[in-house]
Amino acid sequence: MVSSPSHLVLIPSYNTGPRLLGVIAEVLRNWHPVLLVVDGSTDGSEQPLLDLAKSEPALTVLVLARNSGKGAAVLAGLAAARDRGFTHALVMDADGQHPAAGIADFMELSRRNPDAMILGKPIFGADVPLERLYGRKLSVGIAKVETLGAAIDDPLYGFRVYPVAPLLNVLGPRRGGRRYDFDTEAAVRLYWAGVEPINLPSPVRYFTSAEGGVSHFHYLRDNVTLVLMHAQLIAEMLVLRWPGVLRNRRARARAKQGASSAS
Repeated sequence: MVSSPSHLVLIPSYNTGPRLLGVIAEVLRNWHPVLLVVDGSTDGSEQPLLDLAKSEPALTVLVLARNSGKGAAVLAGLAAARDRGFTHALVMDADGQHPAAGIADFMELSRRNPDAMILGKPIFGADVPLERLYGRKLSVGIAKVETLGAAIDDPLYGFRVYPVAPLLNVLGPRRGGRRYDFDTEAAVRLYWAGVEPINLPSPVRYFTSAEGGVSHFHYLRDNVTLVLMHAQLIAEMLVLRWPGVLRNRRARARAKQGASSAS
């Protein structure tokens, strides 16, 4: 187990069910501290964690009064992390899809590159739903357009380390990015702000309902939200963002060339 004064694990949860306790326990075996943000859950899944937090100082549970969406929960957690002096947060799902054993590698890469965002690149197994796999390929292609081909290998995978202050700066004042549009909008807007993406492969597991897997993705509502988000990002790129993106790209290229020459 690794403990850090600057990097914490942030886990948003909404009606995750009995799997939540086991997931948090596994994360605590790999990293301290952990911040669980309960996004207005009504299934009581947070109660064992509230009890655990009384005896486990590395765990903090933030309970939000009402359900506002994944992005809203993450942003609330990031604000709490900033107020406690943390500079980086690894965000992961509460249902066990993301590998707790990989936390230390992501955090170490972030520690060596504090100005970057560390983005998980999913390694899928045979359990991946095909509709998600093909839909993800479309999202990857659209994100390339929104960043002029930038190296964001997967805009949807939620296993990531974010620099806290830059993310709050780019998404905090906005109304969007509060639900399942959060992961994509966070990555794209951080890139626009000059935050370099570093991609790190990571396995992902999909659990069946019999295994306790829970999905709150609403296909009509959330797909409409994603379509509207992409439309806004593409329009904003074409009208406002492309000069800054090109400047940032040239600056990164010069910096890499200078580092190569110095070595």
